Amino acid sequence: METEDPPGVGLLLREWRRRRKLSQLDLALRADSSTRHLSCVETGRARPSREMVLKLAEHLDVPLRDRNGLLLAAGYAPAYRESPLDSERMAMVRSAVRAMLTGHEPYPAAAIDRIWNIVDRNDAMSLLLGTVPPHLTEPGGNVMRLILHPDGLASQCLNFAQVRAHALGRLRHQADTTGHRDLRELYEEVSAYPAPPGLDADPGPVDPTGIVVPLRIRTPLGDMAFFSTIATFGAPADVTLSELAVESFFPMDEQTDTVLRSLAAMGPAGR
Repeated sequence: METEDPPGVGLLLREWRRRRKLSQLDLALRADSSTRHLSCVETGRARPSREMVLKLAEHLDVPLRDRNGLLLAAGYAPAYRESPLDSERMAMVRSAVRAMLTGHEPYPAAAIDRIWNIVDRNDAMSLLLGTVPPHLTEPGGNVMRLILHPDGLASQCLNFAQVRAHALGRLRHQADTTGHRDLRELYEEVSAYPAPPGLDADPGPVDPTGIVVPLRIRTPLGDMAFFSTIATFGAPADVTLSELAVESFFPMDEQTDTVLRSLAAMGPAGR
């Protein structure tokens, strides 16, 4: 049974260039090359040097994981290691993430990987996930599934349509700009989830007075409203680190802030 050969580095580079909506001239100027040489590379008539592959990948903003793929396709060894998060080499990273998560309390925060799986979280996240069934939270859960699955936070979300539209738009953009199959599969999965009974999936018009799309949820302690930020590590040289992010939730009103601080004062037993 014949199998197709993997695409060469030229085809992969052309794919990334088109994904970034750049012409050959645009990329050649950025990489201090010529359109003739770039054309020869893309058509396979010229083999780029290792340095040229890395330079083109940098100007195309290619993720580190895919830069390694480009190097392998060109016949070179990968340039970036991929260290397991629980390895000794990543001990400093784990400590930094843990400090960020605990330092954000009494507000919820979680560390996520490139496909939105939760790899660590602080105690305050239990407030958001306390009523979510185990099949969505074990071993750590996936942010997109937690938000959009009808058994997850979707059933408690007071502005589900707006949150769904924002989450799917973000995930679709990420899948389109990276081309990663697992992100596309996640998008196809969560976009097919039905809305919880009684909730409309149509987001309606955008609120022109808003500055962010909030997450408004109903809890046993009252309605709460959050907005979130995402932080990444600067100048990563490891694939795992380049794909790690910390999502931090902040209260949008005084009631939410008061509830969170009261829970923190009560300790784990109060949650």
